[in-house]
This record gives sequence, C-alpha cells and structure tokens, in this order.
Amino acid sequence: MERPEVRVPPAQYLAPELVMGEMAEFGHHRIVACTVPQILVLGILGGAFITTGALFSVLLGVGASSPGVARLLEGLGFSAGFFFVILSHAVLFTEANVVVPATLLGHKAPGLLWRLARFWALAWIANLAGAIIIGWIVHLAQHYPANVTDLLSEIVARKMQWRESGGLGAWGQLVLSGMLANWLVGMAAFFSMMGRSIIGKYIPIFLAVSLFVAANFQHSPANMGYFSLIMPTGGGPGWVSALLWNVIPVGLGNMIGGTLLVVLPLRFALSGRQLEGAKRRAHGAAE
Repeated sequence: MERPEVRVPPAQYLAPELVMGEMAEFGHHRIVACTVPQILVLGILGGAFITTGALFSVLLGVGASSPGVARLLEGLGFSAGFFFVILSHAVLFTEANVVVPATLLGHKAPGLLWRLARFWALAWIANLAGAIIIGWIVHLAQHYPANVTDLLSEIVARKMQWRESGGLGAWGQLVLSGMLANWLVGMAAFFSMMGRSIIGKYIPIFLAVSLFVAANFQHSPANMGYFSLIMPTGGGPGWVSALLWNVIPVGLGNMIGGTLLVVLPLRFALSGRQLEGAKRRAHGAAE
C-alpha cells in the first residue's frame, strides 16, 4: 500500500538570509527606473501617509487612561501610516536609509553612488513637502476639540525637549535617538519584506513602530508629520527651531542607524548562510 504523499506547506515568510538581497534588488530597480519627478511624487506620498499616521496616533491617544495605554494607541495609529508606505511603495527617507545602503553593497555599477545620493536627498525633501501639504489641508478641513490639540502639543513638546539644554551634547543625543529609531524602523522594513501576507507584514511593523513611539526615539519623517500638523494652528516651535533641534540631527542619526545597526551587521552575519543555502539548492537540483 502506497503511503500518501506528504505535502509541505509553503513558507509563510522569506528566510532572513535572503531578505538583504531582496532589498538590494528592490532598491536597485527603484533607484535606476524612477525618474526625478517620480521619486518626488512617491516621496510626497510617503510624507503624506506618515502625517496621516501621526494624526491617527493623536486621535487614538486622546483620553487614554494611562501612559502605557496612550503610547500603545499612539504606536498603533502611527504604524498605519508606515504600513501605507510599505504597501503603496511610496518613498520614505528612513526606509531609504536601509534600502539604499543595501543596494550600494549589493550592486556595483557606474554612477550608482550618485543616483543613491540623489534618491536620498529627494526622499527627504519630498517627505517634508508632503507632510507640510497634508498638515495644511487637515487644518483647513478639520477643527478638532481642544483635547486633541493639547495632546498634539504634548507630543511635540517631547520632541523638542533637547532645545532647552542646547549645545553639541543635545545634538549628540538627538543623533543617537535617531539611530535607535531607524534601527527599529529599518528592522520593520526588513521584517515586512520577510512577510508573505498582508498580516504577516503588518505585525512586525506594528511591534517595531510601537516600540520606538513608546520610547520617544526620534524619527525624522514622523516628526515632520507632527510638526506639520501643529504649525498651521499657530502652535509649535516654528520651522527653524523644529529643523535645527529635531528634524536635521535626527535625520543624520536615522541615516547612520539604518546603515550601522541594520544593513552592515545583518549583511555580515547572514551572507555566509545565504551562500550555503544557494549551494544546497544547487546540489538538490543537480540530484
């Protein structure tokens, strides 16, 4: 009597040693194929999605019974904006901080470094533009109760706390905080590429984003969103202070964190496993 064939279900996620290669291929295609206007449009969409996520985080956090519950709800709301970016393939500066270095390490082509630098710069500029545009549209379209504005002001104040101490020490802390934020955001992008289903992509995004929101780690596009929501109301620190004491140093930290804490260690640690896996697949095919 023949034994029934046992069918192994397909993997529900991509093996981690393969993800960095997938990131490099995705980044190379996007950077080479996209024109400047396309990058700008995708970057504006990225900034817009992140700003709606910031708004959602404020709306969910209003009236929370405890700080822990409030941070969890804020993380849930903000993760929606990042998830929209992932699903739509919009361009986000902090996601680019992982995809760009992975592409640079995975591909060697003339002019690629210039294209990568251009992509990085355009992503940051377009994210800021998208955040400002949506912030103004929300202000013109909606008038929220005072408790919403109060919570938004509280969140913005947490992001501007380093301005009070000032100096290079405060800038250094902002850079380090940005590194930690992009470590988590970079891992969210990494894990989302591992996922083979919509829910499989979202769960790690929610966990990583909620963690950096709860810890008050600083994320440049996220803060663009919060600042863009409060500036049209007449509140907030003003764009000069916001850029100088948050967005710019945090953006530098985000760039460093994506490269040093995500791409380099994972590529170093997993590259051998990727090669061994390829040899095993080739050996199996030969048999």
